[in-house]
Amino acid sequence: MDKIVISTQENFKSEIIIQDDLKNTIQEHFEDKRYFLITNTKLAKLYPELVYKFPSNQVIIIKDGEKYKNIKTYNYIINELLKQKIERKDSIIAFGGGVVGDLAGYAASTVLRGVELIQMPTTLLAMCDSSIGGKTGINSPYGKNLIGTFYLANKVLIDPLLLNTLNEYEFKCGLGEVLKYAFIEKSCNKYCEFNLIEFLSRNSIKDIKKQMDFIIKSCASLKANVVVNDRLEGGLRKILNFGHTYAHPIETLSNYKKFSHGEAVAHGIKYASKLAVIKNMITNEYYEEIINLLNKYELTTKQIKFKKEDIINLMKQDKKVENSKINLLVPVERAQVALFDNIDLPSIEASLL
Repeated sequence: MDKIVISTQENFKSEIIIQDDLKNTIQEHFEDKRYFLITNTKLAKLYPELVYKFPSNQVIIIKDGEKYKNIKTYNYIINELLKQKIERKDSIIAFGGGVVGDLAGYAASTVLRGVELIQMPTTLLAMCDSSIGGKTGINSPYGKNLIGTFYLANKVLIDPLLLNTLNEYEFKCGLGEVLKYAFIEKSCNKYCEFNLIEFLSRNSIKDIKKQMDFIIKSCASLKANVVVNDRLEGGLRKILNFGHTYAHPIETLSNYKKFSHGEAVAHGIKYASKLAVIKNMITNEYYEEIINLLNKYELTTKQIKFKKEDIINLMKQDKKVENSKINLLVPVERAQVALFDNIDLPSIEASLL
C-alpha cells in the first residue's frame, strides 16, 4: 500500500491510498456513519457486489457520460440526498471516473454547506488526476467546468485493479493526463526524478499496464505537491491546466461526444507546443519529442475540424482568463511549462495548425 497525504494550512488532511483490491476491502475505511454512494449506470452493472453493499436508498445512480455533467444531474443528486434526509455527519462516496467524481464532489461541497467526501476513482484519468486536489464542478453551455468549487476529499481510495475493466481506447484516453504530468514534471517539483517522459518513451502500453502503481503514484505525488503549495489555484496550481485551455473548447464544440477529455488534452498539448516553437521558447528537437509521444499513444489521430475563431472565442471564456487576456501554459524547457498572458492572437491562431 502507498499513502500520500495532502495537508492544508487549515489543518485539513486528504489521504490518498493506493492499494490493489480496495474495492473488496473498502469497508475497512468506513466509520460508524451513513454513506451515500454516487455512481453511474455502467459501473452499477460492472460492480454490483460493491454498489449493492449499500442500502438501496443510499445509492444514487446517474447516466454515464460527460454530457450529463450538468445542472440537471446535479439537481437530481441533491434532491435524492435531501429526500433521504442526509445529515452533516454523513458521507458521500464518488465511485466512478471524472464525471462522477466532479458531480459527487460538487454535491458534497454544497449539500448542507458541506459533508465528508470519499473519492474512489475507476478510470486512469481519475486515479492520476481528477479525484485528487479537490476540484469539483459541472459544465455550462458556455464552457466546461465553469461552475464548481474547491473541496478536498477526506480520502481518495485508489484500486489499480479497477483499470482491468477499461478497454484499450479508454485506457489510452487516460494516458492524456499522464502525458501532461510528464511534460510538466519539473514545474511540479524541480527535485522530482520520476522521469515520466523517458518512462513513457521506452515502454509500450502493454508494459505500462504492468506498472500502473508507478504511474499512479508518480502523477498523484506530483499533483499532491502542487496542491499542498497552492490549493486554490492562485499561482503554481495553474500548471496543472497544461493543454486544457485548448482542450475545453474542443470538448464543448463537439458536445462532449467525438473527443474524450484525454484526447482533447493531447490536442491541447500539441497546440501549446506548436505555440512554443512559434515563439522560440523550445527547440524543434523537444517539440518533435512531444509530438512523437502523442503519436505513439495515438491520442491526436482524430482531426480537429472546428473553425479557429470558434475555438479562440471559447478560449476567451476560460476560467483562467484575466483582464480579458487568454492565459496560456506553454513549454519552455524539457518537462517544464510557464504561464503567459501576453501572447498575441495571431500566434495563438497559428498554433492551431
